[in-house]
Amino acid sequence: MAPYWSEAFGNPHSTLHGFGWEAKEAVERARAQVADFIGADDEEIFFVSGATESCNLAIRGIAAAAGGRRHVVTAATEHPAVLETVKWLASEGFTVDVLPVASDGLLELDALRDAISERTLLVSIMLANNEIGVIQPISEIAAICHAAGALVHTDATQAAGRILVDVEQLGVDLLSLSAHKFYGPNGVGVLYVRSSAKRSLRPLFTGGSQERGVRPGTLATPLVVGLGMASELAHGEWEQDAQRSQELATNIRLRLHSEYPCMHVFGSLSRRLPGSLSVGFPSVLAEQLVHAVSGKVAISTGAACSTGSPAPSHVLRALGYSKEIAATAIRISCGRFTTESAVAWAADTIRCTAKQLAGI
Repeated sequence: MAPYWSEAFGNPHSTLHGFGWEAKEAVERARAQVADFIGADDEEIFFVSGATESCNLAIRGIAAAAGGRRHVVTAATEHPAVLETVKWLASEGFTVDVLPVASDGLLELDALRDAISERTLLVSIMLANNEIGVIQPISEIAAICHAAGALVHTDATQAAGRILVDVEQLGVDLLSLSAHKFYGPNGVGVLYVRSSAKRSLRPLFTGGSQERGVRPGTLATPLVVGLGMASELAHGEWEQDAQRSQELATNIRLRLHSEYPCMHVFGSLSRRLPGSLSVGFPSVLAEQLVHAVSGKVAISTGAACSTGSPAPSHVLRALGYSKEIAATAIRISCGRFTTESAVAWAADTIRCTAKQLAGI
């Protein structure tokens, strides 16, 4: 990324001089890297500021081009980038169904079949949950939706770089990514739009023809370059990363459970992102535990965008947990740079602190 902050600081949309050509070449190289990462064509990749903008562009952009279909379906465990957007669509006259999930966090496919109809425009279901890591059966969901003529969007932000994300295997029409979730820079993301769905998408705002008219505005070349390189690295390393991070997460779960057998594990264990763990210790408030270990271990109570909110996780409430149990949930992640010694330290620190807070 470094050269594009200074000596190669051209505008990638300036086509009349060498500075612009150099920047444009870097952007298009990154576009190809992202396309290879998710099994797409280059022209199906659009750069945006991150997954929140990507989800908004996908949902609002499709809705803006809606004809007679004015029904949108999503799930109760979605990220606020989706839930708040479909809530806005409801205020604009769209019919919105927010489907419940089972106690393991998985969407019930029969409920989806019952919900969609010939009026359904779009179904948005995330590939993997940002709090509990549960992986939805997106390819099956897509087949059901396409049979009814509906488009399918998936928020794959958490999944990219941790499991295989291939748009052809998933069968989706639109897909959202954010670079920082697979070791790229903050502030840049992707909207994938299948070629056949491009005509059904409208831009969120106007002002220029950048990104083939889908996303006006000058791109941040250094961020796009970083996204491209992160995509290339993740494309080659995700399997090794997944195996290792899964082993580490299992290690920390077993260490915690061995001395705290009443610990809750939230969400399906069989359909879960490698390295992702959501647990709770009865009678120990997550906010107190996170605060007590801060400076020693970096864990959270849920999504970063909702940190500081006093309300219990809407994801855990959707799984059927009480407010009291939901308020105990902490989120633990292991990744490419997590070590076995760090896992042992974290498990011991979390377990001892939880016991102190519980008065055990």
